[in-house]
Amino acid sequence: MTHVMAKGANIALPVAAVRAVLRWSATPGAPDVDASALLLGPGGKVGSDADFVFYNQPRHPSGLVRHLPKQQSADGTEITDTVEAELGKLSAHVDRVVLAGSSEGGSFRAVGGLRLQLFDAAAGEGAPPLAEFAMADGDEVTALVAGELYRRAGAWKFRAVGQGYASGLIGLATDFGITVEDEGDTGAQPAQSQPPAGPPAAPAADPRTALPDPRPAGRPEPGTFTLAPAVPQPQAAAQAAPAPAGVPANTPPPPPNPPTVPPNVPPAPTAPPARQPGYGYPPQAPQQGGYGYPQQPAAPTPDYRYPQQQAPQQGGYGYPPPNTAPQAQQPPAPAAEEFALPPQGPQFQPR
Repeated sequence: MTHVMAKGANIALPVAAVRAVLRWSATPGAPDVDASALLLGPGGKVGSDADFVFYNQPRHPSGLVRHLPKQQSADGTEITDTVEAELGKLSAHVDRVVLAGSSEGGSFRAVGGLRLQLFDAAAGEGAPPLAEFAMADGDEVTALVAGELYRRAGAWKFRAVGQGYASGLIGLATDFGITVEDEGDTGAQPAQSQPPAGPPAAPAADPRTALPDPRPAGRPEPGTFTLAPAVPQPQAAAQAAPAPAGVPANTPPPPPNPPTVPPNVPPAPTAPPARQPGYGYPPQAPQQGGYGYPQQPAAPTPDYRYPQQQAPQQGGYGYPPPNTAPQAQQPPAPAAEEFALPPQGPQFQPR
């Protein structure tokens, strides 16, 4: 049985899902109507802009509230716009689902036969509606709340509202916490309020560019990769430095400063040159001892009448150096024979 409801009446809904259909007459030149739904929390506001389901946002993130495409009856006399809601699966923080409509191209006064019908979503096509609410006040409004589905003691009910908004869909959405930006208000200032951009200012002239380049020809530009010399030359660095302003480019650089010497520093003592022996004389041995000191015994004078055993040579010019390696112990030399005169000839024998 269909409940024909008056403004402000309510009924219980014994179903888990409903299909709300906004229906009006297809009158030529009449404004177009769009159905929408808003999911409200305990404070009567939406949790976010995603809780507003309409033709530009036809599906709630949960998928439990959907906006269906607009249709026209078979005989072409009526147009319908539909919203479906699965009430039994909605989150506990959703207390109400507002069923609204908006007109474009005129007010609802020019819309004939406007009414809201509530169906069981599980019933097939041709089933009678659960409730029907006709809105024929003809106010000069462009948006209205046709009805609302609300939760009461764990069960869902439907109330017929019929409240219009002269401010249109923007005023209705803002009233329930939706952030709406007016397309006509972009927030940009008119182009005339901004001063025209002039040509870019020329960079200030550098006074150094009027002077000739003080660097010698062939020297690389600053910042280029060159091999550094092995020994730094301060004079070349002084030539690479740019000449100060007001000094001709061909002026030679000042001579380098002489090395500084610490004042009052006496020269280091030098050893006297060694005394060289005279030509043709052997070098003299240093004097051993002196007045008041014992004299060193003089070396014995060799007797040239007898052969003397000479000391081994210690090497010299043209001779190999002595063998410093240790040698095996040699057997002792035999004792020298006693000296005897050779036999005398007859001229020396006594007669």
